[in-house]
Amino acid sequence: MDGSCWFVGAMINRGDDQTDRFIDEGIWEHDFDDNSRVLAQVRSMQTGERIAIKAAYIKKRGLPFENWGNTVSVMSIKATGVIAENMGDGRHLRVDWQRVSPAREWYFYTYQPTIWKVTPGDWKTDALIDFAFQNKPQEIDRFRNAPYWRERFGTDPKQHKRFRWARFYQAIADGLLSHRADRSQLIAFLQQLQPSVEGLGLLSGDQFTDGSKGFIQDIDPFTLIGLFNRGIKDSNRQAIAAALAYFLGVEEAVPESFEGIPVLNNQMSWFFPYAKDRDPAHIDVLWQMFQSGLALAEGDTEQAIDAFSRDFDAAMAYYGVAWNLTFGLYWCRPWSFLSLDGRSRVYISEKLRLPIGRNGPKHRCNAAEYLQLIESLKQRFEEPDFSVHSFPDLSLEAWTYTGIAPEPDDESEDDETAVVEPVTSVTPYGIDNIVADGCFLPRGELERIRRRLRDKKNLILQGPPGTCKTWLAKRLGMALVGHVVQEPQLRSVQFHPNLSYEDFVRGWRPSGNGGLVLHEGVFMQMVKAALEHPSQTHVLVIEEINRGNPAQIFGELLTLLEAGKRTPRDAMQLCYPDPDGNHRPVYVPENMVVIGTMNIADRSLALVDMAFRRRFAFVELEPSLGKTWREWVVTSLQMEPAIAASIEQRLGQLNAAIAADSRLGKAFRIGHSYVTPTQSLEGRSSRDWFAEVVASELKPLLQEYWFDAPEEAERQAAALLEGW
Repeated sequence: MDGSCWFVGAMINRGDDQTDRFIDEGIWEHDFDDNSRVLAQVRSMQTGERIAIKAAYIKKRGLPFENWGNTVSVMSIKATGVIAENMGDGRHLRVDWQRVSPAREWYFYTYQPTIWKVTPGDWKTDALIDFAFQNKPQEIDRFRNAPYWRERFGTDPKQHKRFRWARFYQAIADGLLSHRADRSQLIAFLQQLQPSVEGLGLLSGDQFTDGSKGFIQDIDPFTLIGLFNRGIKDSNRQAIAAALAYFLGVEEAVPESFEGIPVLNNQMSWFFPYAKDRDPAHIDVLWQMFQSGLALAEGDTEQAIDAFSRDFDAAMAYYGVAWNLTFGLYWCRPWSFLSLDGRSRVYISEKLRLPIGRNGPKHRCNAAEYLQLIESLKQRFEEPDFSVHSFPDLSLEAWTYTGIAPEPDDESEDDETAVVEPVTSVTPYGIDNIVADGCFLPRGELERIRRRLRDKKNLILQGPPGTCKTWLAKRLGMALVGHVVQEPQLRSVQFHPNLSYEDFVRGWRPSGNGGLVLHEGVFMQMVKAALEHPSQTHVLVIEEINRGNPAQIFGELLTLLEAGKRTPRDAMQLCYPDPDGNHRPVYVPENMVVIGTMNIADRSLALVDMAFRRRFAFVELEPSLGKTWREWVVTSLQMEPAIAASIEQRLGQLNAAIAADSRLGKAFRIGHSYVTPTQSLEGRSSRDWFAEVVASELKPLLQEYWFDAPEEAERQAAALLEGW
């Protein structure tokens, strides 16, 4: 057994809680007789494995922490036990139960479906297992401040600045649900509102079977919310939203900004066709979809998933729905549903490299594919270093990702949606942010480096391995720009021995029809982007710049990189013509900078030539183990203070030995990133963590350093753990 534990529900017959019976009879069972996945899961359960009865739900009040008005996922543990016997039929177990009284509530990291297999090894799963089976308390603040939950529940209110609109949108959706059965009051409200608010003229454009035109006689919830999510002025959006909120009794504040919200094409913003062309069930189907979406957001039980899937596929088959349906679901529950507008589809496919299924109507996704994509993204959101950490975050980033044109939403003659640019917010970024992110260089040194980059236009960060060269390069780029940026304004590439001028700058490449086409490399793509946006600074980060042959890869661009030759009068023709066959002079604009990183300890790399070196400013990064590093690993990463001080001392002694060795020298010292955890050590032994780093990272590196003196490598590795 691998230490896995099982968390199971106790609801049978769609709502009867069987917890007491299960405990009294020493059994567990389910009623999903036709669900092969559930049957297979139960058959895989092994005698001796731990098991708990759980009930998952959401709460907004009565919580032991400040939830800032957001709903919280909760899972109560009602009993724990050990599997005594698996009956082998996929339905029944014998269990030695112990009642948990009163039931204990666990927050955030929950799971609604009946069976959840939890395997140890991740801090969240380890904490849940300890909570359920060892009666340990949950470290709630750690979950609140984890990336996936921080923007809603973080302990620092300053982290809640973005997406404040979400609570308002959710409250509007809640208020609309009571009008599902009778929409007459909604229509009367809209008729009264139309003359007083600009932007509602579209409601008078319906066409009826008798040939007349007039005000709509029915409406679905998505079209209604879409009235203030179209390409109109923010003031009009706010006026419509405020009036609707007053009508529905919503007390949440009307949003001041709408960052991260996809909006509809003004000309095509109904989710239904004209009345004369409309299936009588069309709008009812959308209301049913709306209700199923809200229910799934509250609890992803098997029943809720089945209902949502059925209603999603039914709605997607209707004219006027298309990808817009995902907009509507996102508006109603932005933390639960993904908007698949054109920009988001490109961002997900090209930037995040996640596939979007296309087996639904008109080459769009079906419900199973949509839910699978949501689940995949939710798992990735929890990764500290993932590009985005929530669906609103993704939607906002998708808009700033302008490397390639958004995928069109109108894929056929009756697909009537388009995305109008959403309002985006700019997050300032400067030297103080670099320090706050965990840089151990003094602020004055960072200012000096940024100044050299601004003046020289090209800069190389060089130093021993593990000195965070790439990490710092990207942040220096953003500090130069002045705010957080992504592709294409900041791009990162890595040089390698097989990289050529044709890859990096311009060259012939095979085409799909068997011929050759001229292909623009990443450098020329950035030059073009910088020329098209002269008010924006564009940053190209080149990792391991000396791992390739820089003089060969850059070619004649070495001349054009020079800070004093960044004007049209210094333009030169490249070896290859433009893609249209013409030779046009090229120059590198002032608003494009290059930051390279260079590992000077790798014996396999040649030194760069002088012509290349003259175009760059060089900055030496050193291992940064000192007071700033200690404070960071202790405060931010929960390393034990005594262990941090010992690691600093031991690594300092090792680096002194490396620097004094004539076979190595200062360039081979070991950087601080080797001994800086990537995740919090809370709940782990700092001593054990360092021992693992020595065994799996530092000792192999030392064996490579002293390949001709293995006894020295062994001695230095042993010294790192002496008395440990």
